[in-house]
Amino acid sequence: MTRKIHRAIACAAIVILAAAAQPQERGMVQWPFYGGDQGGMKYSRLTDINPGNVSRLGIAWTWKTGEAPLEKYGTRPGMFEVTPLMIDDVLYLSTPYNKVVALKAGTGEILWSYDPKAYEMGQPANGTGYVHRGVAAWRDGGKLRIFMNSRYRLICLDAVTGRPVDSFGEQGVVDLSQGLVWPINKLHYTETSPPVVYGDVVIVGNGVGDRLVYRNDPPGDVRGFDAHTGKQLWSFHTIPQAGEFGNDTWGKDAWRFTGHTNVWAPMTLDEQRGLVYLPVSTPSNDFYGGSRPGNNLYGETLVCLDAATGKQKWHFQIVHHGLWDYDLAAPPTLTTITVHGRKIDAVAQETKEGFVFVFDRVTGKPVWPIEERPVLASDIESEHASPTQPFPTKPPAISRQGITLDDAFDATPELKAEAQAQMQQYRIGPLFTPPSFRGTLMLPGVLGGANWGGGAFDPETGLLYVKTTNLAHIARVKRPDRTQNNPRASEVDADWSGDLQGTNATFHDGLPLTKPPYGELVAVDLNHGTIRWKIPLGDWPELRSNPALRGVALPPVLGTAGPQGPVVTKGGLLFVSGGDGALHAINKVNGDDLWQGKLPARSHGTPITYRTREGRQFVVIATGAGADASLVAFSLRAGRAAVETSIGK
Repeated sequence: MTRKIHRAIACAAIVILAAAAQPQERGMVQWPFYGGDQGGMKYSRLTDINPGNVSRLGIAWTWKTGEAPLEKYGTRPGMFEVTPLMIDDVLYLSTPYNKVVALKAGTGEILWSYDPKAYEMGQPANGTGYVHRGVAAWRDGGKLRIFMNSRYRLICLDAVTGRPVDSFGEQGVVDLSQGLVWPINKLHYTETSPPVVYGDVVIVGNGVGDRLVYRNDPPGDVRGFDAHTGKQLWSFHTIPQAGEFGNDTWGKDAWRFTGHTNVWAPMTLDEQRGLVYLPVSTPSNDFYGGSRPGNNLYGETLVCLDAATGKQKWHFQIVHHGLWDYDLAAPPTLTTITVHGRKIDAVAQETKEGFVFVFDRVTGKPVWPIEERPVLASDIESEHASPTQPFPTKPPAISRQGITLDDAFDATPELKAEAQAQMQQYRIGPLFTPPSFRGTLMLPGVLGGANWGGGAFDPETGLLYVKTTNLAHIARVKRPDRTQNNPRASEVDADWSGDLQGTNATFHDGLPLTKPPYGELVAVDLNHGTIRWKIPLGDWPELRSNPALRGVALPPVLGTAGPQGPVVTKGGLLFVSGGDGALHAINKVNGDDLWQGKLPARSHGTPITYRTREGRQFVVIATGAGADASLVAFSLRAGRAAVETSIGK
């Protein structure tokens, strides 16, 4: 199919799906893409719920996944992280076990569910277990299709019946383990974020477990498939092969055997131009790169491709020779901003290390200068860390960066002294201090900074809102565990690996080693490259109840770690969960926390908002994990008894 035809089909898709975000004559306002629009702004023009009436919000209905551990397969459902779609008064979503479900958007009543039985493959090799963040929709003429990427399969479903579309692949399924640069163990290949659809091309990345470290582990090829037939149309090698640009950045022929460098985070799309943006993650292995000397393109790189052909348009490497698990976890946010009087169609990449990189989305030219600054060298003889790393001159960092003794937990003088004594056992220093044998205390840690929730952009004000995490992590390099105590010992083939036991640096029986706040909501002015405001977001009741803190005065808001993201509305509000037990409504102008809606469990999702055909605005968010996982819908008309449904009801 020619590129011209692809462009025509893409324009048709814009009319059919993207226009769904506009008010319809019947009052319906939809959420047809993972990020609200294909560019991932997470913005709604709805004003029904606003600062004047948000206090009247209450739970309208809940829907439970009904999933539980399955001893027969040795599986357990993980956190419920989904961001649903809302199209034609129907919610389409994925569950932790990779089921696809259709619900009535106004009541939560189940219409159908499709079970790919992913759990029969056993527990995924990634550290999160069974999680999934959403599906993608596509119009095939007048027929709506739902694409679900589950483990190593890409599945096409009829949106009316929930049944696989036989004309796609083999009875509705494409095997994603085929067509990669080398054969893989398909059980080590997984998917956690939804596909992107451009015209009639379905674009997918993949997930690979951080703990999987061996030669020729699954590579991160990003591929486009024909939405009608499932035929593979193109493949972009995130690890450049022989003769490809960037191949010379992989010393010791590491491109022949290094895996990962995958795109597990959500991708975004400039539909009008046919450009797809890839947030690429870290090469294997995360904390030691002695076997892959060089900058390792396209590791931790923002890559722009022609969505129809897979050809690279531009790239910018955000971390050279990654050693910190600072993979690009956030979906790139497509924005239009005005800088020094000049209108720019831009892309903003929020990062785990706490930066926001801003580029012209067409040319890749930085909106503000990016400087290569010297960073500390590794103290491991066989490791050759990059001598410099990129630092944007604007906007300022959105998270605390680097560690000093002044960052120690300081609720009491005694606890501060204890925390500082433990901190001195590790290597500490500024951002990009390399991992070490004794352990390097790094801040931000592996959760970020920003994570897969990414940002929400208000096109009227030019403000980008990002939820961040401020928890330290210990990056230690050690010999891999090949003993019988490691159930995955047979999968290990590396001289050194990173210690991934836990994601937080703690002391004194679980207290965080660093002081609060542990989570913040940041408003970034992209027109000026400044921080407009920053607030601690969410609370941490478990920390407050720690016996060591009995009677100790703590800040009124501790902030909560979590990868979730916000949504922003024309009505003047941000809806976000700090990863705590509440949905927050924040005044988008000044950061005031106007309302908190109690949730049945800790939230793990990014919310959406929509208005049904009957004219009622809802805010919906995923909460809980395992048997406690539920989708919760809030609305202004919550006078009647809340409705609860589940797959089994």
